[in-house]
Amino acid sequence: MIPLDDIRAAAAVIAGEAVTTPVVRSDELDALVDASVYGKDESQQRAGSFKFRGAFHRLSAIPAADRPLGVVAVSSGNHGAAVACAAQILGIEATVHVPADVAPAKRALIQQFGARIVSFDRSTPDREAGARAQVLETGATFVHPFEDPLVMQGQGTTALELHEQIGALDALLVPMSGGGLMAGCASAMRQLDPTCELIGVEPAAADDTRRSFAAGERVTIAPPATIADGLAVTSPGAATFEINRRLVDVVLAVTDDEIVEAMTVARDLLGRRLEPSGAAGLAAALVHRERCAGRRIGSVLSGGNIDMGRFAELTAS
Repeated sequence: MIPLDDIRAAAAVIAGEAVTTPVVRSDELDALVDASVYGKDESQQRAGSFKFRGAFHRLSAIPAADRPLGVVAVSSGNHGAAVACAAQILGIEATVHVPADVAPAKRALIQQFGARIVSFDRSTPDREAGARAQVLETGATFVHPFEDPLVMQGQGTTALELHEQIGALDALLVPMSGGGLMAGCASAMRQLDPTCELIGVEPAAADDTRRSFAAGERVTIAPPATIADGLAVTSPGAATFEINRRLVDVVLAVTDDEIVEAMTVARDLLGRRLEPSGAAGLAAALVHRERCAGRRIGSVLSGGNIDMGRFAELTAS
């Protein structure tokens, strides 16, 4: 478990740059789920997702002597945008290695923050190979999206902030990919609100953490096909898995169709345009109404980096 003092220290570091994101509510949504639903809207965070919290905290810790060497990241979009944004603020050159088929909106956002982009084949067995080679050659700092204590501490400020805004919850729904957001949020909530049920949410096609929990060890799945590209990893992180397996109560899976329905609900009832990954937690609340009924439910709406055309295409029906 990440000490609460470390998460609070991270909050102090990022306070000057990170947005205190809003909690969004809707009476209609509450009626639909039969619960009091509190959406922690990280689509309003800098660079469009919660990832900025961990990225800025990590980059802020780079010694002054190392900053001229730059930073390197591997990302399907949001982590890369967050690293690029944090690097721009701190005056550090950034290179982001992205899958060749990365969503155009996310590629454009990374470039908007001035980072250099290197493309790779999403199906390659070692997605980090090119980035690691660059780090060895240049001495740049590699910024991992979740296997880094400073990143996890930064992500944990999401739950810390939510608790400060609304108080105790009966359950918190958190999207899971590598597990960094959940590791940080679960650590914060177990110390702030010990009885809160911690629920991870994954796409049904990318349920590596759910399978790992069932097996009692990390398992690797085939590269998943899901609209939730930010959650499409093949295995949970080693450090994050050890934290999450001890703190998380359950991991639920939602289909792509259920995610699209949640995106539509967020648009219509909350006035928010969420990317598929960002709507996964809300999808679980809608699908598992019996689990939520009569309870105070928090849901991390983890990001909103999706272009309008793609959003309209997905939510057209």
